[in-house]
Amino acid sequence: MTKQIISPDPENEDLYRTLQARDHNGNLIEAPIIHEKPLTVFLNSQEIVTLMTIGDHVEALALGYLFNQNMLPSYDDVTSVDYEPDIDTIVVRTARQTNFERILKRKVQTSGCGQGTIFGNLIETIEGQELELGTTIKTSTLYPLLKTINLTPRLYLKTGAIHGCVLVKESQPLLYLEDVGRHNAVDKIAGFMMQNNISAHDKYFYTTGRLTSEMVIKMVKMKIPILISRSGFTAWAVELARAANLTLIGRARGKRFIVLSGFDRVEYDGQENKRSFECEPTPCAEQLI
Repeated sequence: MTKQIISPDPENEDLYRTLQARDHNGNLIEAPIIHEKPLTVFLNSQEIVTLMTIGDHVEALALGYLFNQNMLPSYDDVTSVDYEPDIDTIVVRTARQTNFERILKRKVQTSGCGQGTIFGNLIETIEGQELELGTTIKTSTLYPLLKTINLTPRLYLKTGAIHGCVLVKESQPLLYLEDVGRHNAVDKIAGFMMQNNISAHDKYFYTTGRLTSEMVIKMVKMKIPILISRSGFTAWAVELARAANLTLIGRARGKRFIVLSGFDRVEYDGQENKRSFECEPTPCAEQLI
């Protein structure tokens, strides 16, 4: 079995602080609160964006952000990445001149938390792209995968106010990253994949966030064929996913889910047509996970 490369570290005290608070009974308690720090990203000499982030894996975040915004064609173009923690700034330098001026002139405000903007002609760049059909996901793989992800110790369980994203191969989570915005977590994974030359065609992607147009665009850019979420969809996300043949699985909890595009990649080989997992009068454990 492939070893998990990155897992959440809920004991990393650099990512949260503890404050005094009172609980619902008025008792004095210590409450862990997630950090939210600015990270200003430069591409060569141009300031591109300031992201609000928990502050880990900042190189991967910057690289993945620039790639997913169509400002950085590939990791081969990068000559250096310099992070200055004292001034919350990271500079990505490339060998070739980048065309960020034209891209920055066009921007779309999105529903994304922690980011909320896409630049340039990203929607146009994915038009006509269709993801490969080779990778499939079996329900007998999906159900235990959801349970594994939800039982993983993570910062969300300690602090809340955070999203998680997971890159998966077959039934094994490879990268599990968190941030205050789900798009930051996506970009961290994209950047790590670039840095380590990790292929995308045979992977699944799981997010705790809703499935919006921006999430679909990023999956198509990253060439990941299967996107899974415990949350719901937007209509435009479904339209874009169908056009790109991206498998979109949402509202995935326990042994229930909805597929709205890329139906041919889902193999129903489990017990989904039986009711043996249902129980009365209290909810089953599978429904609560």
